[in-house]
Amino acid sequence: MNSSTDSPLIELRSAVKVYESLAGSVTALDRIDLAVRPGEFLIVTGKSGSGKTTLVNIMTGLDRATSGEIRVNGEPIHKYGPERAAKVRGRTMGVVFQSFELLPTLTVLQNVMLPMDFAKRYPIWEQRRRAMSLLEEVDIADHAKKLPTALSGGQQQRLAIARAMANDPAILVADEPTGSLDSATAAVIMDIFERLVQERHTVFMVTHDEDIARRGSRIITLSDGKIIGMKESVHA
Repeated sequence: MNSSTDSPLIELRSAVKVYESLAGSVTALDRIDLAVRPGEFLIVTGKSGSGKTTLVNIMTGLDRATSGEIRVNGEPIHKYGPERAAKVRGRTMGVVFQSFELLPTLTVLQNVMLPMDFAKRYPIWEQRRRAMSLLEEVDIADHAKKLPTALSGGQQQRLAIARAMANDPAILVADEPTGSLDSATAAVIMDIFERLVQERHTVFMVTHDEDIARRGSRIITLSDGKIIGMKESVHA
């Protein structure tokens, strides 16, 4: 559930990410200031190499910023090591990847139950009921006993969304979730995200598709690691 306050769920202050290589330094993010507010559908767009995925990685604690501050629900994850950052991520965020990242040897139902088991947030008897409810919400409950490889790409992404929502996170973070899907299937996935926002969840999504981006409530444009545009969507 979302925070009961108006404080940002995620806040970046002068966030910088520099990668070092034999060829020299590459600045992937350059002094990013950004706040993700409760209840919004914030979409970040930009061309390949603009810094979108790097932004997701430092926001979620999958990577550390070179400098600056990143706070998640008020916690300074820029100061945390990988294990502590992972705990914050597990409590606060659900993450959806373009490549799904599903466990192929677990059934559809088990994939959704797994995050609940890790977080110990729900008793075992409730995990199955909640997992089935989430699968019904994304319209794949009939496939609960199948392995993920038996599903289409769109169905696997629905499963990834259900899994990301397993622990009722304050924010859903999606990195190019429609990038590998056809336009019709992508539209269905976007419908699911919009419904989640209407149900008072918060969604942060990155995409290179400008048509997809217009469905957000706020749109931010990245280029060469910098925010070059920010606007409220007329669609919202």
